[in-house]
Amino acid sequence: MEASVAIQSLPAVQDDEELCRIVDEVIAYIASTGYNYFVGPFETTIEGPYDELMEIVRECQHIAIRAGAPAVAAYIKVSYKPEGEVLSIEKKVGKYQG
Repeated sequence: MEASVAIQSLPAVQDDEELCRIVDEVIAYIASTGYNYFVGPFETTIEGPYDELMEIVRECQHIAIRAGAPAVAAYIKVSYKPEGEVLSIEKKVGKYQG
């Protein structure tokens, strides 16, 4: 796995229930991609090929808009290692999972 991307999608909506509904749609899309992912309280991390992850990041914005957000902001963190493997989700947080 050459890349790991953390995405925090922030739909511009007024109410927490609507925000959670839209973010849930974004996370459902990420889950549907088949890549390994981890949902945290502030962001979702995905592992896989760099170019494909960048497409997923782009589509996450479109999904939030189609789900009803008038605008969406995103905070993205990228770890990329074209020759080799980045540190996996499991190696980073596995020891903390119950």
